Amino acid sequence: MKKWIIPDIHGCAVTLKTLFEDHIKPTAGDCIYFLGDYIDRGPASKEVMDYVMQLQKGPAKVIPLLGNHEEYMLKAWNADRERKQFLGVKTKSFIQKSWELNGGAETLKSMGVKWPSEIPQKYIDWIKTLPYYLEVDQFVLVHAGFNFEAEDPFSDKQAMLWTKDYEIKPEKIKYKTIIHGHTPVNLEFIDKTIKSDEQPFIDLDNGVYMTKRDGYGNLLALELTGMSYIIQPTLDEVSF
Repeated sequence: MKKWIIPDIHGCAVTLKTLFEDHIKPTAGDCIYFLGDYIDRGPASKEVMDYVMQLQKGPAKVIPLLGNHEEYMLKAWNADRERKQFLGVKTKSFIQKSWELNGGAETLKSMGVKWPSEIPQKYIDWIKTLPYYLEVDQFVLVHAGFNFEAEDPFSDKQAMLWTKDYEIKPEKIKYKTIIHGHTPVNLEFIDKTIKSDEQPFIDLDNGVYMTKRDGYGNLLALELTGMSYIIQPTLDEVSF
């Protein structure tokens, strides 16, 4: 049995499928955990969500977590549904404009729609089911991180989706190691955190869409049992 953890995919469906078909090849008994951010920036957000949904049907056990870009889309979807037309003209909400500037425009294009409210309901419903974090063995999986200033770090959902800088207080998470995405770091840093016995966290996000930056532009998959990892170079066309 293998336990795989995969961070931010950001609409890079070809890269994701290649990772699975050439390397992971899930079988019954395997567990696959995704750290969120399936959408935005890359060209095929719809295809990524479709692929993850299909993986959830088996044979492996698949648990996807929520990312901040999924929350962004939900907020844009809600705002668009509530927005009223003025003199028969519909305008974009502030949250839609903000989301589009942060990769949402690529997601809408992937969906074949102009407005967030036109996104098919099944994707909205799926996103609403995604958990914020998960405890696996001696690890805590989360998209971004935790607010350790809170009495209960698991109570701050926004921190789990958005935080970048925080000082870990290990006693508040049962001395487990945090595995997260959200903040792109280079391959050298990722390798260091995976191999270190002293680091209280592992950041797996290599910025799959950052293909023009040295040391970035790959999708990683960490196998927990042996603490080994796969580096899948980005195969999708991205413009970021």
